[in-house]
Amino acid sequence: MIVTKPNHLDAPSMSDLNVDLFFSFRSPWSYFGACQMYKLQQEYALNVELHVVNPIYIRYNDFFDRAHEKWQPYFLIDLRRYSEYRGIPIGAPRPDPINNELPADDPGHLVRMLSPLGIAAQAAGKGIEFAKEVSTLVWDGQVEGWNEGDHLEQAASRAGLKLKDLKDWVADGENDWQGKLDANDAALEVHHWGVPTMVFEGEPFFGQDKIELLLWRMEQKGLQRRNPIQPPLDNRPD
Repeated sequence: MIVTKPNHLDAPSMSDLNVDLFFSFRSPWSYFGACQMYKLQQEYALNVELHVVNPIYIRYNDFFDRAHEKWQPYFLIDLRRYSEYRGIPIGAPRPDPINNELPADDPGHLVRMLSPLGIAAQAAGKGIEFAKEVSTLVWDGQVEGWNEGDHLEQAASRAGLKLKDLKDWVADGENDWQGKLDANDAALEVHHWGVPTMVFEGEPFFGQDKIELLLWRMEQKGLQRRNPIQPPLDNRPD
């Protein structure tokens, strides 16, 4: 059983700022975003609230059919370029959390196993940690069969969680993970349709490339470093 507990950086203090992160386990951009938002939470008096959403394949199943013919090749160029720029490795997921041969509402998509676990992790106060570790497992190109063996168990452990506890929380009908997932989808639509989307004091910032802009806005609102002697984020390698 999961007991909701404070983040490992201690519970948010009166000086901590809160930011919402809308995130999908099927999105490589969400993976980039989770890695960076995790780092911000480590370095700043910031509490990142994870809101797991369904991937666009499920929310807008005809999106890829309607996409411009240049969309996919540019997507891949941009993905590799951003990986190189940030120093965050990227690779094709093996397997893909979405099976393109299945209908959007098919329960066989692996993302339907990951999403409730992410919601459980947030309930345990470790949402961004879990998102960072599991999305790295799926997207950094290092692991084939990330859904097999003890890979997910080890990822949960690195996030400070036990996979069994997360699964037990999901299985407990009183926790209504499906209702929370549907609510997250609806909340995202208020601000944007894509992920990652960060929302700070009602202001949306879409895309991992807007995190610097988000940081600028939060510093305007008094965001402070946890350790003031650290050099600025932009001057340190990822």
